[in-house]
Amino acid sequence: MSDDMQSGELDAHTAGGPGRAAAVVVGGGLAGITSALALADAGVQVTLLEGRPRLGGLAFSFQRGDLTVDNGQHVYLRCCTAYRWFLDRIDGTELAPLQERLDVPVLDAGRGTDSNGSGNGLRLGRLRRTALPVPLHLAAGLATYPHLSLAERAKVGRAALALKKLDPADPALDAQDFGSWLARHGQSPRAVEALWDLVGVATLNAVAGDASLGLAAMVFKTGLLSDPGAADIGWARVPLGELHDTLARKALDTAGVRTELRTRVTSISRTENGRWSVEVPGERFDADAVVLAVPQREAHDLLPDGALDEPERLLSIGTAPILNVHVVYDRKVLRRPFFAALGSPVQWVFDRTEASGLTSGQYLALSQSAAQDEIDDPVATLRERYLPELQRLLPAARGAEVRDFFVTRERTATFAPAPGVGGLRPGARTKAPGLYLAGSWTATGWPATMESAVRSGVSAAGAALRALGRPRDRLFDLVEEAEDRVSPGDAASGSASAAYRAPGRTPEGTGASLRGGIR
Repeated sequence: MSDDMQSGELDAHTAGGPGRAAAVVVGGGLAGITSALALADAGVQVTLLEGRPRLGGLAFSFQRGDLTVDNGQHVYLRCCTAYRWFLDRIDGTELAPLQERLDVPVLDAGRGTDSNGSGNGLRLGRLRRTALPVPLHLAAGLATYPHLSLAERAKVGRAALALKKLDPADPALDAQDFGSWLARHGQSPRAVEALWDLVGVATLNAVAGDASLGLAAMVFKTGLLSDPGAADIGWARVPLGELHDTLARKALDTAGVRTELRTRVTSISRTENGRWSVEVPGERFDADAVVLAVPQREAHDLLPDGALDEPERLLSIGTAPILNVHVVYDRKVLRRPFFAALGSPVQWVFDRTEASGLTSGQYLALSQSAAQDEIDDPVATLRERYLPELQRLLPAARGAEVRDFFVTRERTATFAPAPGVGGLRPGARTKAPGLYLAGSWTATGWPATMESAVRSGVSAAGAALRALGRPRDRLFDLVEEAEDRVSPGDAASGSASAAYRAPGRTPEGTGASLRGGIR
């Protein structure tokens, strides 16, 4: 620490050199990392400030003994073109591959019968797609989906066609809830449970009755009704920290971004010469542009007066929790990489053994979205609830020893996608020239996913570059072109990574945003 800092004066830094624009990005989650990379790749000198001792925001890893644990299971879809660009930009595509084709095992614990007819058996179904055009790509899978009756499957098809006609950007849809719309279109409670909520709870972090119709329409139209391969699922085969912290930090360093961890911003203000001053304990950073990429409540506290017309609206954006249950067995009890469950408190189960570094036994991670009713339950209560359920769903678990059981809780994992939330989400630009907002909670049109976070970072960087008079690369068109689809057959040649590459980078192929819940 310098003598000036010890005497209470601030050590001022100007991030840009002579004639070079400077930007400060506040927040090192996916939105902030994206903004920093996009700005640096355009020739702006960037400083990234993060209060935590790591990057990655709410998609991170930690150590529990010899086990490397993700705070929650995060997956993405083939239609998540911005997040796929992000993976390519940090050289992480091969570490988070996509399914060749959508295939979701769905195990119903409530309707099967065992060999004695006792009703305690299990019924396995699969949500699959073919290569046929939309909507025929899902027809075969729906026709053989055993968890719905023939009549329910027919009504699902009709509702899907009606959903395809909706415009997710229509403000009138945002005022309605998805559950009421489904009921008006003939969807039974069973159809909502076994199909619509199976997908919607994981992506929206809310049941249909609590979700904005606009956001739900966006999820189902983009993921299931836009392109045959849009819903193919990808997930990290390594700890999230390796992607969003280690590789992201390497990419930032290579791009020339100055990254400061354990550095919490205390204020943001305009200087007399019209630039921006960002203060942290003992230091001040001067910049031409500031991207505020933090959660909405923190953004509210840091916004200078006049930056938004009604800043208190940010506090009206609710939050929703996600609970993650982690179980380590002494043997293999699950043969599939993941499955979803019906007729059980269990929602989605993933095998995290290899990614965690576990060398014997098996490590399963349960992802429980919309967990308002159990987010604060004691570990002992959750253990009593979930271990018997896993034994019911996985017969091999009945004789297995549980070596470890623990939970991770994200009480504010996502913004609540309630009806009306669309009118509360601000865009990237503020009324203060040079100050921009980023985060999955901003007006990306997407629910709170990794895709939304990356898109918000792109939007904020694009707005800043436009104001600075800097050229925008093809990357920014990625966010603005709603029809920029990638078919599964083109996965190796036409993708998000082809849309933008940093200076000097060459194409390296493509990857082959459910999150936390599963987003």
